[in-house]
Amino acid sequence: MANTSARMLRLLSLLQTHRYWPGTELADRLEVSPRTLRRDVDRLRELGYPVDAARGVAGGYQLQAGAAVPPLLLDDEEAVAIAVGLRTAAAGAVAGFEETSVRALAKVIQLLPPRLRRRIDALQAATTPAVPGGGPVLDPTTLTTIALACRGEERLRFGYSRRDGDHSNRHVEPHRLVSLGRRWYLIAWDLDRADWRSFRVDRLATPEPTGARFRPRDIPGGDPAAWLQGRLASTTARYEVAVLINASAETVRRQVGHWATVEPLLPGEWRKPSCRMRMSVDDLGWPVMVLGVLGAEFIVESPPELAARAREAAETLLRGAAPPAA
Repeated sequence: MANTSARMLRLLSLLQTHRYWPGTELADRLEVSPRTLRRDVDRLRELGYPVDAARGVAGGYQLQAGAAVPPLLLDDEEAVAIAVGLRTAAAGAVAGFEETSVRALAKVIQLLPPRLRRRIDALQAATTPAVPGGGPVLDPTTLTTIALACRGEERLRFGYSRRDGDHSNRHVEPHRLVSLGRRWYLIAWDLDRADWRSFRVDRLATPEPTGARFRPRDIPGGDPAAWLQGRLASTTARYEVAVLINASAETVRRQVGHWATVEPLLPGEWRKPSCRMRMSVDDLGWPVMVLGVLGAEFIVESPPELAARAREAAETLLRGAAPPAA
């Protein structure tokens, strides 16, 4: 191999199998002398790859796990698998990893050639991700487009539909994507309104980078998630839910995450362990699902519509679980 860069990539690809390679076999594979192989291994070490070497006639090389993450070499199938896995995690399949997955996915997508992007898009079109809690299913391309604009400090244009159905075109400086509860939000500086705004990504259509760069502003308070939670708390939802649940507050918190507030009850308020769950929602399907998954006794304090929805869901389940007529 006359091309040093190509030879180094080939060497790294062979070592990433993590098997032990006798020096003579590795040199033969690369069509180089043992001396050139040693120099190439030293270059990999300088780049951060921990390559162990054994001396002697039967000596050889093996790549070990390191303390840092050096660049990886991926074949086509591995790259597609990683992108698909990150898209699944971004949809909320692995709680707590949504934002990290989108940032990683944005970096991977930037490096993929068009032919692999088409394969990933085709696979996405043929499958339907399952979103925990019945949240809205998002187009991963929309998420990665926004994430890349945030990362590249590039202005965005998109269409947006508000909760009341009003539609408008927006021109923003995107700063941060935040996953909260079952939904994704974009925190951005709205250029037309000269103010900070939050946008639900599932209500956002055809985001298009404009190519115009911007200097990032400081998000009020410095904490994007705290700013978003405060903003959402100031808006009026359709239903204010309050439910007494005969389960520990910690158990309920694990189920609802940041999407509700859960407070332990004072002694004598109800049987222990028990708590009160409060949430603001536009759709009662989410609290009904939470109560069903918890499998604990509960009392609906408000709204009355939630008690009716819970009864309907229980009756539907009972009919489905009834033994077939003889």
